[in-house]
Amino acid sequence: MDDVLLHHALFLFATFAASLVASISGFAFGLLAAAVWLHILPPAQTATLIIAFGLLVQGVAVWKLRHALDGSRLWPFLLGAAFGVPLGVALLGWADVAQIQVGVGIVLVLYSVYGLARPTFAPVRIGGAPLDSGIGFLNGVLGGVTGFAGIVVTIWSGLRGWPKDVQRTVFQPVGVATFAMTALWLGAKGAVAGDTVKLFLMGLPVLLGGTWLGLRLYGRLDEATFRRIVLLLLLLSGCLLLIPPIRQ
Repeated sequence: MDDVLLHHALFLFATFAASLVASISGFAFGLLAAAVWLHILPPAQTATLIIAFGLLVQGVAVWKLRHALDGSRLWPFLLGAAFGVPLGVALLGWADVAQIQVGVGIVLVLYSVYGLARPTFAPVRIGGAPLDSGIGFLNGVLGGVTGFAGIVVTIWSGLRGWPKDVQRTVFQPVGVATFAMTALWLGAKGAVAGDTVKLFLMGLPVLLGGTWLGLRLYGRLDEATFRRIVLLLLLLSGCLLLIPPIRQ
């Protein structure tokens, strides 16, 4: 019984902290939540909860940004994600998710350390819609297999050199769409169990509380602080993904 209470406490703490940080930065809910959840929950259940909660956290933020959304900038990412998500969900059944997480962790650490060591990146101005579609596809695959639905587009938005508000109007809607597509594919496969629904309902109040607080804090960030927070969160997330789960 003590172990159950401890696991529930850790689950709720991770849910609140991840929703708070995700509402400030615009991403990283799944990365931060999984760093704790993977030690107490199975990988498939963790991915399902990341998708369900992430859809809510990012959905609230996107609703607040709805008047600033640019369809011409978004559609290539969404088109790519529509093809990437089904492949990611299919891989979930037989891929070694732990190895994928280690690979993602290494990439995050290398990228964030390099970014923190340099004042700025030279903006990437090549590729256009075809390359953005490819990024959306990769983002969809990773979102389908791990639940990390916005990480690839988040990095790409930073490399593009867009202002922080423009970045959020790209990677947050793409993240929401990827979460929604993944949820539909998982639901069609019957991959959502009853105990997962119970955990979702248990964590919902603290998720909403963390989201509300984070959105209030976001407006106080300038461009340089936002960039530094994103890179530090990527570094932290990468390091956490490299820690082997201790769940028995």
